[in-house]
Formats: sequence, C-alpha cells, structure tokens
Amino acid sequence: MKTMPPRVVLIGAPASGKSKIAKLVAAQLGCERIDTDKVIVAEHGEVVDIFEQHGEPVFRAWEREAVQQALTQDAVVSLGGGAVVDADTQRDLAHAHCVLLTVSEDVVAERLTNSSKRPLLKDGVHAWVALVAKREPIYRTLADRTFDTSHRPLEDIAAEICEWIEAGYPEESGRKKEIHA
Repeated sequence: MKTMPPRVVLIGAPASGKSKIAKLVAAQLGCERIDTDKVIVAEHGEVVDIFEQHGEPVFRAWEREAVQQALTQDAVVSLGGGAVVDADTQRDLAHAHCVLLTVSEDVVAERLTNSSKRPLLKDGVHAWVALVAKREPIYRTLADRTFDTSHRPLEDIAAEICEWIEAGYPEESGRKKEIHA
C-alpha cells in the first residue's frame, strides 16, 4: 500500500526555525513529524562527526536517502538547509507542498550560538550569509508559501501554516514551481 505524500515540507536556511515549527505544526495537525537531520544523526551519528570522518559527499548521500524516505510519509517534514541542493530532491519537492522559512541576518546571528554542531557554519554568520546567497534561488523556486521567522512567534507561524494546509494549500500569487535540476 502506497503511503500519502507529506502534508508539508519545511525548507530554508539553517537556524530559520524549521525543526521547531515542524514540531508545532505536527502537534496541531495530530500527525507525525520527520526531521531529516535527526534521522541522519540517529542512523549515522552527529553531523559534525560525519563531515569530519566521511566528508560532505557521504553526508549528502545519507541525507538524500533520509529525504527520499521522509517524502513518502503522511507527515510534517523538516529538511536540513542543504537538502535542496540535490537535483533529485528538487524534482521530488516540485510535487510537494513546501513552506520556505526565512530569517534575517541579524536574528540568525543571535540564533547561531553553537555553530560547532553545524560544520558549514563554523565561521559564523558570514558563512551563513554566503550559504544562503547560494541556496536562496532554489528555496524560492521550491516554495509554495514563505514565512519570515525573524520577529514573529513561531506558534503564530505554525498556526498560519496549519490554516494554509486546512484550506487546501491555496497557491500564493498563482506561483507554479519550475524545476530545472
């Protein structure tokens, strides 16, 4: 029996609140939550250790497996910030309901108190800015809805995402996803 696609997939930059909002949305909807970074950690160890011992390509391969599996579940799925760089993941997400969470540079500087767990952000907010600049076009292409988490309570954003889901995922300004991966 084929499972349902995810109710919603949260994408966005590191420290944008994807994991926290996914937890809130799943609780409000009464469904499962899948955090692909947590899946990878449970199966393979801490992300920083994976990067040090195996390198980023191995991490990205394991991430792709976690994403591919998560996208077959009737769940709220939160992806690691870099999951969207994979061309196959982009194609898969073109058929999913994706919410992009954004956050401002000044707010993310406050949130990145422990960059040691984020190997691509060991240089702090400057590394985050460069990373987001590269990924932003992909995020924007995949997003059905966008919410900024900089100055609003995450509970309010989660409630609005639930309202959007319950309303049948109405398109934002008639946007259609065009994936050229």
